[in-house]
Amino acid sequence: LTPFSASEDMRSTWQGKAGRSPLQALYESDQFEQSSLQAVHQQRREMLSSTCSRYTRKRRLLQPDDLRHLVVDDTHGLLYCYVPKVACTNWKRVMMVLTGQGKYRDPLEIPAHEAHVPSNLRTLSEYSVPEINSRLRSYLKFVFVREPLERLVSAYRNKFTLSYNTAFHKRYGTKIVRRHRRQPSQRALERGDDVRFDEFVYYLLDPRTQQEEPFNEHWERVHSLCHPCIIHYDVVGKYETLAEDANYILQLVGADTSVKFPASSKTTRTTDDMTAQFFQDISPFYQRRLFNLYKMDYLLFNYSIPSYLRIR
Repeated sequence: LTPFSASEDMRSTWQGKAGRSPLQALYESDQFEQSSLQAVHQQRREMLSSTCSRYTRKRRLLQPDDLRHLVVDDTHGLLYCYVPKVACTNWKRVMMVLTGQGKYRDPLEIPAHEAHVPSNLRTLSEYSVPEINSRLRSYLKFVFVREPLERLVSAYRNKFTLSYNTAFHKRYGTKIVRRHRRQPSQRALERGDDVRFDEFVYYLLDPRTQQEEPFNEHWERVHSLCHPCIIHYDVVGKYETLAEDANYILQLVGADTSVKFPASSKTTRTTDDMTAQFFQDISPFYQRRLFNLYKMDYLLFNYSIPSYLRIR
């Protein structure tokens, strides 16, 4: 496979519709003054770049399989690396509006399950090597990230505590119960629908887990899903500043002003306080090991060690 030219610094080569880089377009735009938001994104890129150079000794070549999370919008010249549990349903809905040639107008009219149907959006892995290279060089690339352990608790709550996620209970729950519960009941072994958070943590830290297969995308590390040290992202959005960052991206690519990123519902959202409660019963030994598992995401995206962790 020809190596993808993702190791170049593509921030300088992104050409918008008018042939300008996104940052040039931003500076010249009436809508944007030299804003604090601009400075924030510059800072995030620099932080990511310096952390990558500190911790990445050897660059590896991207394979098509590495690009399955990069959603392509050829109309607006946009590449979005989706990370589950970081507003990815709403971002996929927005991408369907952007790429749908008028078929969809309001992201919220698209049912959540439809946003996840693979055939509704193209990913970069479906293109030829020359097409991949040209898009990596010239499209605006963005990713959204979230505090890693909060994202993990959100994934646990969604996949293991809701009764309708039977596929996850069968696929992962039964295995977790079998390996990490003393004297499990026959019902638990068959259904796997009552996995405790501590059992989930033991499963993640069990060396056999990753030897057998890669992590599921809902708890895989962002750096493994999106390769931010190989692909140079123009915008690193954060879940904590979701509305501003989403609006910034839509304006950068010249999306129609009628396209709005959906406001998030705060009712069931996993918060920092909620995450802290889940860690109350996890011993400092396992807290440290779990933090180390996600440490690279903490470093790359400049998240501080949560105050509730007893690992100092």
